[in-house]
Amino acid sequence: MRRFTPVLGFVVLAAAVGITACSRGASSPGEARLYDPAALPTGALGKSIAYGHDIVVDTQRTMNGYVRARMNCAACHIDAGTKPKGGSFAGTYARFPQWNARAKRVIALQDRIAECFLYSMNGRPPAYYSREMVAVVAYIAWLSRGTPVGATRSSDGYIVPLPKASPNLTNGARLYAADCAACHGASGAGVSGAFPPLWGAASFNAGAGMAHLDRMTGFVHSNMPKNAPGSLSLADAYDVSAWVLTHHRPQFGRTVEVESSPRPAGYF
Repeated sequence: MRRFTPVLGFVVLAAAVGITACSRGASSPGEARLYDPAALPTGALGKSIAYGHDIVVDTQRTMNGYVRARMNCAACHIDAGTKPKGGSFAGTYARFPQWNARAKRVIALQDRIAECFLYSMNGRPPAYYSREMVAVVAYIAWLSRGTPVGATRSSDGYIVPLPKASPNLTNGARLYAADCAACHGASGAGVSGAFPPLWGAASFNAGAGMAHLDRMTGFVHSNMPKNAPGSLSLADAYDVSAWVLTHHRPQFGRTVEVESSPRPAGYF
């Protein structure tokens, strides 16, 4: 068993980690290919897909009241969920319903999105039939077009086998100060509207899934720093991820009841 056990939480060093990376850039070629507003269906469906894209990119504004963490979905789904090995949504729609080991039940895509609001956003999910939830599902379905139903996860995932040795937290702290603090701050508080907080009261809570060290390590290794993705060795990504995960974050309120507003039968 590993000597290091990370604090659970959902973290992604999803913004840049060097000084030159602390600026917003244009959409990547991957996003342009998967999501082209001009190629959307006409009418209500196209508008719903576009709204789902807006929710992913600017969750703080579009879902005010549903999120408590100062994060957007795009913090871990880079380029609005279109970047391979960057939390891509491509193909996701085709993999639901699926068995979920944490919930110990079969879940639909809406359940998985609800988990993101509960854990990663430290908030509450919108109703499954709400305009917001339907829009996010529509957007993920649009990015997944062409993927056969029941397809297994592609090789685009970023989870990697971890080094056998325990992480070097001293090296992790050094790397954070040198490469991450310019954007996320020495205190891990991030920059509102630009770079997500990595720990503290405004960050993801302690129940979120991405706190698994293999997930964060793989994400950092593939995507960070933003201006030079993939330049960190696996060992360095492992060390800095482990160091970030030692910090305090909100606890997950497991017993809090989640309710949806009732609708009359005629609504359906």
